[in-house]
Amino acid sequence: MACATSRKGLAMLDYSPALMTDMYEYTMLDAALKDGTANRKCVFEVFTRHLPEGRRYGVVAGTGRILDALEHFHLNDEDLRFLADRHVVSPETIKWLENFHFSGSIRGYREGEMFFPNSPILQVEGTFGECTLLETLILSILNYDSAVASAASRMVSAAKDRPCMDMGGRRTNEWAAVAAARAAVVGGFKGTANLLAAQMYGLKAIGTAAHCFTLVHDSERDAFESQIAALGRNTTLLVDTYNIEEAVKTAVEVAGPELGGVRIDSGDLAAMAQRVRNQLDALGATNTTITVTNDLDEYALAALQTAPVDSYGVGTMLVTGSGAPTCAMVYKLTEREGADGTMQSVAKKSKNKATVPGRKLAYRSYEYALADAEHVISGSEDKLATFQPNPEWKNLLVDFVDHGDIDSTWQGHDAIMAAHEYRAKALAELPITAQSLMKGEPVIPTETTVL
Repeated sequence: MACATSRKGLAMLDYSPALMTDMYEYTMLDAALKDGTANRKCVFEVFTRHLPEGRRYGVVAGTGRILDALEHFHLNDEDLRFLADRHVVSPETIKWLENFHFSGSIRGYREGEMFFPNSPILQVEGTFGECTLLETLILSILNYDSAVASAASRMVSAAKDRPCMDMGGRRTNEWAAVAAARAAVVGGFKGTANLLAAQMYGLKAIGTAAHCFTLVHDSERDAFESQIAALGRNTTLLVDTYNIEEAVKTAVEVAGPELGGVRIDSGDLAAMAQRVRNQLDALGATNTTITVTNDLDEYALAALQTAPVDSYGVGTMLVTGSGAPTCAMVYKLTEREGADGTMQSVAKKSKNKATVPGRKLAYRSYEYALADAEHVISGSEDKLATFQPNPEWKNLLVDFVDHGDIDSTWQGHDAIMAAHEYRAKALAELPITAQSLMKGEPVIPTETTVL
């Protein structure tokens, strides 16, 4: 897929985000334009009914990517011909789409914020026609990115003060790998092996050599000498291709005690890290770091807490959400303009899928500097305008788009780094049981009030 880089450092893809939808979004638009409801003002809300089984909290990620996509949510002539040739929509709707630009407003939880069941993570306000087109794009981004960020956060907690790096690109779709690298940093990771993600978002890139580099040389010594000649003594050498003890000995002989690091990718990682640490120290390489990889997840990281490991590379379990590759978020209409022009709260009543009517406010309350509840206040715009929250509650909603104008504060490298720092702060404000890896209920309850 062809790709160029914009001045913001974000990818400009050769396809339109406006077709990253389910077909029924366009067929609904077509019917609504014909019956006159497409121009009705509406409020849609993104939330999840439950966290993945046993999880204590979730981490919001992907909002910046939504804003990036929204900037390019337009249909070109080829897109319009596709819709027309497939008879997805009528000629009148094709005409309506020619100059489409989202003119509504979006607010929600900032990236790096904690979320819980029924948290109003994102609210989209505009006409029915423009809001319905965004459903699949918004959900596909938020569901995946938040799943990765939530898993990353659990891993970072389990790793304590040792940095975690994303190495999951080869374990997922090529574009999902880029999204996962970004989400992982929001979730607390320090860098990524994915160069496109590093280029697009200004992330720290990491990586040196794989086992094939050792195997292509006539000896392990030749491979180490080649890598050090190319990358310097501060590089990290992979020492488990053959015999780890012999490899460490050779690595220090070649690089000297100034060797930057070694990486272990197999075996009993805790036991091997201990042996390698002792060996490095005995050889005078006391500042040489140890990185471990090999199918790590948060439980494996927790088991390595007492091992002399300096950093981790995490792949498969990161990019698959560590067993929860989606957050089960949904996009539901909660308020719409009636035939008389007044706004009316609406809700599903389906069994096990009922929704809370009305637009939402969201706050978090604290006791002794620790969060004790999420407060979701639902009602009409007039009622919410007069609602007086407890002055000590934290307002969780921020504005991302105001009548079509995107706030670029929430895009790009600086926004990712801000989300990275915010996640650590927000997690520290939760009861410490949030960081437990044992299965349990959400760490704080969500209390919903309908005005």
